[in-house]
Amino acid sequence: MNTIRIEQLKQFIEEEPDEPFNVYALAMEYLSSRPEEARVYFDQLLAKHPDYLPTYYHAAALYAERAEREYTAELYEKGIALAQKQQNQKALQELKRAQQAFEEDDDD
Repeated sequence: MNTIRIEQLKQFIEEEPDEPFNVYALAMEYLSSRPEEARVYFDQLLAKHPDYLPTYYHAAALYAERAEREYTAELYEKGIALAQKQQNQKALQELKRAQQAFEEDDDD
């Protein structure tokens, strides 16, 4: 976790509160070392910027790690629907693969 980068990202968010990438970048910065903090920012993105597609893959993976199965499944479904709507084939395939792995893991 790079504290300088975190401070920069927080400043960017203050300067451009409607820019989802800055919030996403901050969530990603926290993801490995402080996942609960990352979760706050992913939740913010999902609430304020539901059309920001990159959020869904990482947010669903984080919720899956937290064993929040129902919400994880919902995030994958929403992400897949959004990728289809945006015609983003790469994101669509990544989300479908992650969803399949999640469902297979659920069967074990």
